Amino acid sequence: MAIDVYKHFLKHPRYNKLVGSDYLLVEYKCPIEVEKFKLWTQTPFITYVISGQKDWTSLNKTYTIKKGEALFINKGVYNTKQYFEVDYCVMLFFITQDFIKRFVEKHKDIFRSKGLGISNCQIFKIDVGDTLNSLFLSVFNYLNQGNNIPKELVEMKFNELLFNITLNPANKDLVQFFNSLHSTQRTSLNDIMMKNFHSDLKLKEYARLYGKSLSSFKRDFQEFYNNTPRKWLNNKRLEYAKTLLENPELNINDICFESGFKNPSHFNSSFKNMYNLPPNQYRKLYYNL
Repeated sequence: MAIDVYKHFLKHPRYNKLVGSDYLLVEYKCPIEVEKFKLWTQTPFITYVISGQKDWTSLNKTYTIKKGEALFINKGVYNTKQYFEVDYCVMLFFITQDFIKRFVEKHKDIFRSKGLGISNCQIFKIDVGDTLNSLFLSVFNYLNQGNNIPKELVEMKFNELLFNITLNPANKDLVQFFNSLHSTQRTSLNDIMMKNFHSDLKLKEYARLYGKSLSSFKRDFQEFYNNTPRKWLNNKRLEYAKTLLENPELNINDICFESGFKNPSHFNSSFKNMYNLPPNQYRKLYYNL
Protein backbone atom coordinates (compact mmCIF):
# COMPACT_ATOMS: atom_id res chain seq x y z
CA MET A 1 0.00 0.00 0.00
CA ALA A 2 1.37 3.41 -0.99
CA ILE A 3 1.59 6.01 1.78
CA ASP A 4 0.12 9.48 1.25
CA VAL A 5 3.31 11.21 2.39
CA TYR A 6 1.90 14.75 2.64
CA LYS A 7 -1.02 13.65 4.80
CA HIS A 8 1.29 11.44 6.86
CA PHE A 9 3.57 14.33 7.84
CA LEU A 10 0.74 16.83 8.24
CA LYS A 11 -1.26 14.69 10.68
CA HIS A 12 1.41 13.11 12.89
CA PRO A 13 2.43 15.34 15.82
CA ARG A 14 5.85 13.76 16.40
CA TYR A 15 7.50 15.46 13.41
CA ASN A 16 9.32 18.76 13.71
CA LYS A 17 7.44 20.94 11.18
CA LEU A 18 6.05 24.32 10.18
CA VAL A 19 2.65 24.45 8.48
CA GLY A 20 1.19 27.13 6.21
CA SER A 21 -1.79 27.27 3.87
CA ASP A 22 0.30 26.50 0.75
CA TYR A 23 3.40 24.90 2.22
CA LEU A 24 4.65 22.39 4.76
CA LEU A 25 8.21 22.21 6.07
CA VAL A 26 9.26 19.00 7.83
CA GLU A 27 12.44 17.61 9.38
CA TYR A 28 12.39 13.85 8.88
CA LYS A 29 14.69 11.33 10.53
CA CYS A 30 14.04 7.92 9.03
CA PRO A 31 13.76 5.03 11.53
CA ILE A 32 16.59 2.56 11.10
CA GLU A 33 14.17 -0.36 10.53
CA VAL A 34 12.64 1.28 7.46
CA GLU A 35 14.43 0.24 4.27
CA LYS A 36 11.95 0.37 1.39
CA PHE A 37 8.46 1.72 0.95
CA LYS A 38 6.17 3.12 -1.69
CA LEU A 39 4.68 6.58 -1.30
CA TRP A 40 2.56 9.00 -3.26
CA THR A 41 1.91 12.72 -3.06
CA GLN A 42 -0.50 15.16 -4.67
CA THR A 43 1.64 18.06 -3.39
CA PRO A 44 5.10 18.52 -4.97
CA PHE A 45 8.03 18.81 -2.59
CA ILE A 46 11.77 19.41 -2.39
CA THR A 47 13.84 16.98 -0.35
CA TYR A 48 17.25 18.11 0.92
CA VAL A 49 19.56 15.57 2.58
CA ILE A 50 21.27 16.59 5.80
CA SER A 51 22.81 13.15 6.33
CA GLY A 52 22.55 9.68 4.80
CA GLN A 53 21.57 8.45 1.36
CA LYS A 54 18.37 7.30 -0.38
CA ASP A 55 17.18 6.11 -3.80
CA TRP A 56 14.05 7.62 -5.34
CA THR A 57 12.50 5.64 -8.19
CA SER A 58 9.79 6.86 -10.54
CA LEU A 59 8.34 4.77 -13.37
CA ASN A 60 11.34 5.20 -15.66
CA LYS A 61 14.37 6.32 -13.60
CA THR A 62 16.12 6.00 -10.22
CA TYR A 63 17.87 8.93 -8.53
CA THR A 64 20.35 8.52 -5.67
CA ILE A 65 20.49 11.48 -3.30
CA LYS A 66 23.23 12.05 -0.71
CA LYS A 67 24.24 14.59 1.94
CA GLY A 68 24.06 18.16 0.60
CA GLU A 69 21.93 17.19 -2.43
CA ALA A 70 18.32 17.98 -3.28
CA LEU A 71 15.54 16.73 -5.55
CA PHE A 72 12.24 18.25 -6.67
CA ILE A 73 9.59 15.51 -6.47
CA ASN A 74 6.49 16.20 -8.57
CA LYS A 75 3.11 14.78 -7.59
CA GLY A 76 2.95 11.06 -8.29
CA VAL A 77 3.92 7.64 -6.94
CA TYR A 78 7.45 6.58 -5.96
CA ASN A 79 9.49 3.74 -4.51
CA THR A 80 12.30 4.57 -2.09
CA LYS A 81 15.28 2.64 -0.75
CA GLN A 82 17.40 3.72 2.21
CA TYR A 83 21.09 3.02 2.88
CA PHE A 84 22.02 2.39 6.50
CA GLU A 85 25.70 3.35 6.71
CA VAL A 86 24.69 6.80 8.04
CA ASP A 87 21.48 7.90 9.79
CA TYR A 88 19.12 9.40 7.23
CA CYS A 89 17.89 12.94 7.97
CA VAL A 90 16.22 15.29 5.49
CA MET A 91 14.19 18.45 5.23
CA LEU A 92 11.05 18.25 3.11
CA PHE A 93 9.61 21.41 1.56
CA PHE A 94 6.06 20.71 0.38
CA ILE A 95 4.99 23.50 -2.00
CA THR A 96 1.58 23.51 -3.67
CA GLN A 97 1.34 24.13 -7.38
CA ASP A 98 -0.72 27.24 -6.56
CA PHE A 99 2.23 28.65 -4.58
CA ILE A 100 4.57 28.01 -7.52
CA LYS A 101 2.10 29.52 -10.00
CA ARG A 102 1.79 32.69 -7.91
CA PHE A 103 5.57 32.94 -7.74
CA VAL A 104 5.87 32.66 -11.53
CA GLU A 105 3.06 35.16 -12.08
CA LYS A 106 4.66 37.66 -9.70
CA HIS A 107 8.05 37.37 -11.39
CA LYS A 108 7.07 37.17 -15.06
CA ASP A 109 10.16 39.06 -16.17
CA ILE A 110 12.42 36.31 -14.85
CA PHE A 111 10.44 33.51 -16.47
CA ARG A 112 9.64 35.20 -19.79
CA SER A 113 12.83 33.90 -21.43
CA LYS A 114 12.89 30.51 -19.72
CA GLY A 115 10.52 28.64 -22.04
CA LEU A 116 8.12 25.85 -21.15
CA GLY A 117 9.27 22.46 -19.92
CA ILE A 118 7.88 19.62 -22.02
CA SER A 119 9.12 16.70 -19.98
CA ASN A 120 8.01 13.30 -18.77
CA CYS A 121 10.21 13.70 -15.69
CA GLN A 122 8.61 13.27 -12.30
CA ILE A 123 11.87 13.99 -10.47
CA PHE A 124 14.28 16.88 -11.07
CA LYS A 125 17.76 17.02 -9.58
CA ILE A 126 18.47 20.46 -8.09
CA ASP A 127 21.90 22.03 -8.38
CA VAL A 128 22.82 22.98 -4.80
CA GLY A 129 25.48 25.70 -4.75
CA ASP A 130 26.88 27.44 -1.68
CA THR A 131 24.05 29.99 -1.52
CA LEU A 132 21.27 27.42 -1.69
CA ASN A 133 23.07 25.14 0.76
CA SER A 134 23.31 28.03 3.24
CA LEU A 135 19.60 28.71 2.80
CA PHE A 136 18.70 25.09 3.54
CA LEU A 137 20.80 25.13 6.70
CA SER A 138 19.31 28.44 7.86
CA VAL A 139 15.81 27.00 7.49
CA PHE A 140 16.92 23.93 9.43
CA ASN A 141 17.89 26.25 12.30
CA TYR A 142 14.42 27.83 12.16
CA LEU A 143 12.85 24.40 12.52
CA ASN A 144 14.75 23.83 15.72
CA GLN A 145 13.15 26.98 17.19
CA GLY A 146 9.69 25.42 17.08
CA ASN A 147 6.38 27.13 16.31
CA ASN A 148 7.53 30.59 17.42
CA ILE A 149 8.68 31.41 13.89
CA PRO A 150 6.22 33.78 12.13
CA LYS A 151 4.54 32.20 9.12
CA GLU A 152 5.38 35.28 7.07
CA LEU A 153 9.08 34.57 7.61
CA VAL A 154 8.68 30.94 6.59
CA GLU A 155 6.85 31.99 3.42
CA MET A 156 9.69 34.41 2.66
CA LYS A 157 12.12 31.51 2.94
CA PHE A 158 10.05 29.45 0.50
CA ASN A 159 10.11 32.35 -1.96
CA GLU A 160 13.86 32.72 -1.44
CA LEU A 161 14.21 29.01 -2.14
CA LEU A 162 12.37 29.35 -5.46
CA PHE A 163 14.46 32.42 -6.34
CA ASN A 164 17.70 30.50 -5.76
CA ILE A 165 16.55 27.62 -7.94
CA THR A 166 15.23 29.88 -10.69
CA LEU A 167 18.30 32.08 -10.99
CA ASN A 168 20.70 29.14 -11.33
CA PRO A 169 21.14 28.20 -15.03
CA ALA A 170 21.94 24.62 -14.01
CA ASN A 171 18.30 24.21 -12.92
CA LYS A 172 16.96 25.12 -16.38
CA ASP A 173 14.76 22.03 -16.79
CA LEU A 174 13.06 22.51 -13.43
CA VAL A 175 12.55 26.24 -14.06
CA GLN A 176 10.92 25.45 -17.40
CA PHE A 177 8.66 23.01 -15.59
CA PHE A 178 7.67 25.75 -13.11
CA ASN A 179 6.85 27.98 -16.05
CA SER A 180 4.70 25.29 -17.65
CA LEU A 181 2.65 24.96 -14.44
CA HIS A 182 1.70 28.61 -14.73
CA SER A 183 0.76 28.20 -18.39
CA THR A 184 -1.22 24.97 -17.98
CA GLN A 185 -4.55 25.08 -16.22
CA ARG A 186 -4.59 21.40 -15.23
CA THR A 187 -2.34 18.39 -15.45
CA SER A 188 -3.66 16.13 -18.20
CA LEU A 189 -5.50 12.97 -17.27
CA ASN A 190 -3.29 10.89 -19.56
CA ASP A 191 -0.14 12.29 -17.93
CA ILE A 192 -1.41 11.34 -14.45
CA MET A 193 -2.45 7.83 -15.47
CA MET A 194 0.59 6.94 -17.57
CA LYS A 195 2.98 7.94 -14.79
CA ASN A 196 1.07 6.26 -11.95
CA PHE A 197 -0.93 3.31 -13.32
CA HIS A 198 1.49 0.84 -11.70
CA SER A 199 0.67 1.97 -8.17
CA ASP A 200 -2.06 0.40 -6.05
CA LEU A 201 -3.84 3.69 -5.40
CA LYS A 202 -7.59 3.80 -4.94
CA LEU A 203 -9.67 5.55 -7.59
CA LYS A 204 -10.38 8.46 -5.23
CA GLU A 205 -6.60 8.93 -4.87
CA TYR A 206 -6.13 9.03 -8.64
CA ALA A 207 -8.90 11.63 -8.67
CA ARG A 208 -6.97 13.71 -6.12
CA LEU A 209 -3.84 13.57 -8.27
CA TYR A 210 -5.97 14.74 -11.18
CA GLY A 211 -7.42 17.54 -9.05
CA LYS A 212 -11.11 16.67 -9.45
CA SER A 213 -13.89 14.87 -7.60
CA LEU A 214 -14.21 11.11 -8.02
CA SER A 215 -17.36 11.46 -10.16
CA SER A 216 -15.70 14.05 -12.45
CA PHE A 217 -12.61 11.87 -12.70
CA LYS A 218 -14.67 8.86 -13.77
CA ARG A 219 -16.61 10.93 -16.31
CA ASP A 220 -13.46 12.45 -17.83
CA PHE A 221 -11.79 9.04 -17.85
CA GLN A 222 -14.66 7.43 -19.75
CA GLU A 223 -14.66 10.24 -22.31
CA PHE A 224 -10.88 10.13 -22.84
CA TYR A 225 -10.20 6.36 -22.81
CA ASN A 226 -13.64 5.00 -23.75
CA ASN A 227 -13.22 2.61 -20.84
CA THR A 228 -13.77 2.47 -17.09
CA PRO A 229 -10.81 3.28 -14.80
CA ARG A 230 -10.80 -0.21 -13.26
CA LYS A 231 -10.70 -2.05 -16.60
CA TRP A 232 -8.10 0.31 -18.05
CA LEU A 233 -5.87 0.01 -14.96
CA ASN A 234 -6.13 -3.77 -14.94
CA ASN A 235 -5.15 -4.03 -18.62
CA LYS A 236 -2.33 -1.48 -18.32
CA ARG A 237 -0.87 -3.19 -15.27
CA LEU A 238 -0.97 -6.56 -17.01
CA GLU A 239 0.80 -5.13 -20.06
CA TYR A 240 3.48 -3.73 -17.75
CA ALA A 241 3.78 -7.04 -15.87
CA LYS A 242 4.19 -8.88 -19.20
CA THR A 243 7.17 -6.64 -20.00
CA LEU A 244 8.69 -7.18 -16.55
CA LEU A 245 8.35 -10.95 -16.90
CA GLU A 246 10.76 -10.78 -19.80
CA ASN A 247 13.50 -9.92 -17.29
CA PRO A 248 14.61 -13.28 -15.77
CA GLU A 249 16.16 -11.60 -12.71
CA LEU A 250 12.82 -10.33 -11.38
CA ASN A 251 10.83 -12.44 -8.93
CA ILE A 252 7.22 -13.02 -10.03
CA ASN A 253 5.82 -11.89 -6.68
CA ASP A 254 7.87 -8.69 -6.92
CA ILE A 255 6.50 -8.16 -10.44
CA CYS A 256 2.99 -8.58 -9.07
CA PHE A 257 3.40 -5.78 -6.54
CA GLU A 258 5.49 -3.55 -8.83
CA SER A 259 2.70 -3.71 -11.43
CA GLY A 260 0.11 -2.48 -8.95
CA PHE A 261 -1.58 -5.74 -7.91
CA LYS A 262 -2.21 -6.31 -4.22
CA ASN A 263 -1.87 -10.10 -4.09
CA PRO A 264 -0.26 -12.80 -6.25
CA SER A 265 -3.37 -14.98 -6.65
CA HIS A 266 -5.36 -12.11 -8.18
CA PHE A 267 -2.39 -11.22 -10.37
CA ASN A 268 -2.01 -14.82 -11.58
CA SER A 269 -5.68 -15.24 -12.44
CA SER A 270 -5.90 -11.82 -14.16
CA PHE A 271 -2.76 -12.51 -16.19
CA LYS A 272 -4.07 -15.93 -17.29
CA ASN A 273 -7.43 -14.43 -18.30
CA MET A 274 -5.69 -11.88 -20.53
CA TYR A 275 -2.81 -13.93 -21.96
CA ASN A 276 -4.15 -17.51 -21.65
CA LEU A 277 -1.13 -18.52 -19.57
CA PRO A 278 -0.16 -17.96 -15.91
CA PRO A 279 2.88 -15.69 -15.43
CA ASN A 280 5.42 -18.45 -14.78
CA GLN A 281 4.41 -20.36 -17.92
CA TYR A 282 4.45 -17.20 -20.01
CA ARG A 283 8.03 -16.55 -18.87
CA LYS A 284 9.10 -20.12 -19.79
CA LEU A 285 7.45 -19.83 -23.20
CA TYR A 286 9.09 -16.45 -23.83
CA TYR A 287 12.59 -17.86 -23.23
CA ASN A 288 11.95 -20.97 -25.29
CA LEU A 289 10.91 -19.04 -28.40
